[in-house]
Amino acid sequence: MADIRERDSDEHIAAQAVMFANRLEKQYRHLRKWARRTDVSAWRLYDKDIPEVPLAVDIYHAKEDAYLHIALYERPYEKDDEDERRWMATMREAAADVLSIPVEQVYTKIRKRQRGEESQYERLAKTGQRIQVAEGGSLFHVNLSDYLDTGLFLDHRPARLMVREQSAGKDVLNLFCYTGSFSVHAAAAGARSVCSVDLSKTYLAWAADNMALNGFTAVNRDEDDAQKDRYTLVHADVKAFLARAKRNGFRWDLIICDPPTFSNSKRAVDTLDINRDWSELCRNTLALLKTGGTLYFSSNSRSLDFDPALIGGLVASGAVTIEDLTAKSIPEDFRNKKIHRLWGFTLKA
Repeated sequence: MADIRERDSDEHIAAQAVMFANRLEKQYRHLRKWARRTDVSAWRLYDKDIPEVPLAVDIYHAKEDAYLHIALYERPYEKDDEDERRWMATMREAAADVLSIPVEQVYTKIRKRQRGEESQYERLAKTGQRIQVAEGGSLFHVNLSDYLDTGLFLDHRPARLMVREQSAGKDVLNLFCYTGSFSVHAAAAGARSVCSVDLSKTYLAWAADNMALNGFTAVNRDEDDAQKDRYTLVHADVKAFLARAKRNGFRWDLIICDPPTFSNSKRAVDTLDINRDWSELCRNTLALLKTGGTLYFSSNSRSLDFDPALIGGLVASGAVTIEDLTAKSIPEDFRNKKIHRLWGFTLKA
């Protein structure tokens, strides 16, 4: 008990806050030059750089204002709730002060290991307050207060820009689309069509807002009309959608599949465990590719044992080539080079 009291003393918290602030200042000086040069307005500033300050800090620039999103990773030991709030408040004030950002524009959250539906999709508040940030020539609504994540996964920035470069004149399918950021980039690039699929009506509505923010009108359709309009939103379980699309003979040139690690939603046909289901998911998604088409499959599960032989189907026949794109897809602002993995599958012409 003495160790815990010592760790949580005012003096120790103050010392941690000084170390944290110094690191933030150093990182900001370094990364702001890169951000200006590459026209990036939202980026990872700090990610557990100091082990005893286990925070992830993202900065968002919206017009003339800057905001911070600070998430506390789940600690490997129990900590009194009041002590945690006091600690977080001190770190919040230190970050606001060193970066000259009003403390009311600094949002803090506690990140825990995902358990079932307790994930980034869980609502924490209902303020409805959003800001707009720019990326690669497009705009996105970001909500810093209401959910654990903000609506824009910053680690996938390079992959989104990759999709933007390749979408012109193509039919694009975005599975587990979340707030539709890949879809916006595809539409902005001049895709022939963009279909976005998700099981959450909340996030499909957010995706529609993001599309509208960039001048595109997305229409809600069911699985059988997934290719009826240029920009469609489909409320469906992805496993069921893939089976339905195959029966309908639908095909796409470019498919993005970035599933959660685990989901046991009551609305889904079956529980999704990506460590178990990834090969079947890839196989069923590859069946919807046009000749010469590309599937981008991503996962942030470190336990996923990627073995192409387990996919079978088109991979086993030699009709598909696979490239590990992970190294190319991790942005410069992320210290954690294992934040996700990304593979590109191409169906040979």
